[in-house]
Amino acid sequence: MTGKKRILVACGTAIATSTVVARKIEEELAERGIEVQINQCKATEVPSKVEGHDLVVTTTLISGAGDVPVIHTVSFLTGVGIESDIEKIVGYLKG
Repeated sequence: MTGKKRILVACGTAIATSTVVARKIEEELAERGIEVQINQCKATEVPSKVEGHDLVVTTTLISGAGDVPVIHTVSFLTGVGIESDIEKIVGYLKG
């Protein structure tokens, strides 16, 4: 991967949930030697903030992401399926 990839993390209010998800993604990717820039927003803000991002990870349904891939998951909150979602994220970032 060349350059730092950008991930937009979206949830309902962009406060607690997106912070938990963003930190977990950052930790998991750092363990794999992948440096990313993560930004957070409300789900309703995705259309206005998605430009320039390589991936959107969201805990709620969203629209308006255009051509940017979206991963909808709650694994980072429940602890179930994190490894699978991290592999999806890595796949998109390396894609």
